[in-house]
Amino acid sequence: MGEPDEGEREKGVRRVFTEETAGFEGLYSSSYGTTNDATRGVLARVDEWSSRILDLGLAALLLLLVTPLMALVAIAIKIDSPGPLFFRCRRVGFRGRAFDMLKFRKMRDGVGGPALTARADPRFTRVGGFLAKTKLDEVPQLWNVLRGEMSLVGPRPEDPSFVAIEPEAYSKILGVRPGITGLSQLAFARETEILDPADGVAHYVRTLLPQKVRLDCLYVSRRSLRMNLGILFWTAVAVLLRQDVAVNRVTARLGFRRRPSKQAAAPELGEVIGAEAQQ
Repeated sequence: MGEPDEGEREKGVRRVFTEETAGFEGLYSSSYGTTNDATRGVLARVDEWSSRILDLGLAALLLLLVTPLMALVAIAIKIDSPGPLFFRCRRVGFRGRAFDMLKFRKMRDGVGGPALTARADPRFTRVGGFLAKTKLDEVPQLWNVLRGEMSLVGPRPEDPSFVAIEPEAYSKILGVRPGITGLSQLAFARETEILDPADGVAHYVRTLLPQKVRLDCLYVSRRSLRMNLGILFWTAVAVLLRQDVAVNRVTARLGFRRRPSKQAAAPELGEVIGAEAQQ
């Protein structure tokens, strides 16, 4: 039996979201403790609008500041290889609506292959490898934020094929806008170094996706303007200071990741993956 096409997957995700609305509302309001329903609703709306104002103001400012850098990246891409400047990734967003997530193109034009990239992916152009390593390919997503398709902070938007694997969890996760950064993005910042190069997609689905889903559900249940500001702060630490950030999968607490001592025995691959979100 053939795989469902993208349109069918999107309809399925949106149908599950509608059926699970009550569950989502329970998760969304749980961060406001024992206050009554009316108060929770007001606080939820205040947080939603505060976060949206932060998104618009900060995304516009960042776009203005990085415009010269984006121009240099665009020139480098064009000189390095033929093809478009941007790559549009089909993702499932807020309330199951599909959208095109923008990235600077880092692969050769027209090349195929799995949805996930490896650390030294042979599909990368020379400039593309640098963009992937520095995360500069993600900068155009600020435009997605201005359009209201994404937020600065939120669950990482996933490919429809991965969303279809965890429909119940994503019925809750898709109740908020996906983000450029977030708990799972910080926890798995070195994802390409973790994935099994022999079968990255199967390894991702079996090991990383379930952990990301749990972190994204944790974010949905605890999200607030204060939490978003904390995530933005630690994202700046990770990007500017090139420091790994630890994410506690129970409390969502963020901090510097402790490096294992040189005397410690090298852990198995599965142990490394589990530690990514536990620390």
